[in-house]
Amino acid sequence: MTEPVLLVIAHGSRDPRHAATVHALVERVRALRPGLRVETGFLDFNVPSVPSVLESLAARGVSEVITQPLLLTRAFHAKADIPAVLREAPAGMRVRQAAVLGPSPLLTAALERRLYEAGLTPSDKPTTGVVLASAGSTDPEAIAVIAEIAREWRHTGWCAVRPAFASASLPRTEDAVRALRAEGVHRIAVAPYVLAPGLLPDRIARGAAEAGAEVLASVLGPAPEVARVLLQRYDAAVRAPGGHRSGTAAVEGRVSLGA
Repeated sequence: MTEPVLLVIAHGSRDPRHAATVHALVERVRALRPGLRVETGFLDFNVPSVPSVLESLAARGVSEVITQPLLLTRAFHAKADIPAVLREAPAGMRVRQAAVLGPSPLLTAALERRLYEAGLTPSDKPTTGVVLASAGSTDPEAIAVIAEIAREWRHTGWCAVRPAFASASLPRTEDAVRALRAEGVHRIAVAPYVLAPGLLPDRIARGAAEAGAEVLASVLGPAPEVARVLLQRYDAAVRAPGGHRSGTAAVEGRVSLGA
C-alpha cells in the first residue's frame, strides 16, 4: 500500500530566511525517510500555496495526504487557519491534519543542542538560567504549554528556566532576562522556541541583547530532532483511525507532553 504524501505546511514570511529554513528542514526529513514523498506548502507570503500543492497532487493521482503544520503549539493557525484551507481540498482527496510538533522531549533536546552550539556545555547547567522565548499567542492553551515546558525543562538541571514571549503575551524576553538577573543568576541564556528566522525571532534576539544575556541560541530550524518529531507526528496520523473524504480535514486531538 502506498504511503500517504506528507505535506508540510509553513506559515510563510517576507523574510527569505524563513522559507530557506523550512526547505532545509524538509530536506532533512526526506533524508531520514527516503521512500516518503514530502511536499511543502505555505499559508501566506511564499509559494507554493497549500491549495496549489493539493491541486497539483490531485492532478497527479494522489488520493491521500497527511498535512503536518510547522507549529510548536496548538493555537489559532492549527485550530482555524489550516483546517479552513484543508476543507477546500480537491473532492475525493483524503486529507488529514497531523498534530502540531510540540511539546516533545525531542524538541527540548533540540533546544539544548542549540544552546551547546552557542557555547554552553552540560556542566554549565547548574549555574545557568534559561529564558525559553516563544513567539507568543493569545490562546491560553498555547501559553500554558510553554509554561509547562519551562517547568519540566528546569527539572533537567538548569539553574532556572523562565518562559517569555515575543508577542501577544508577557513577559517579553528582556523582562525575563532581567528577572533572572534580579534573582542572582549570573549567566543567562536565551533559547528561542521558534522554528525559523523572521520578525519575532529577531525581536527575541534584540531583547536578549538589550538585557545583556550572555548566550543567545539559534532557532530550532532543521535540527535533526525537529525532523524526527515531524516524522513521529506523520506516523501517528497514518495510524490514527478516521479522516474524511472530499477535502475535509480530520480534527486533530490534543497533544500530550509526550512525543
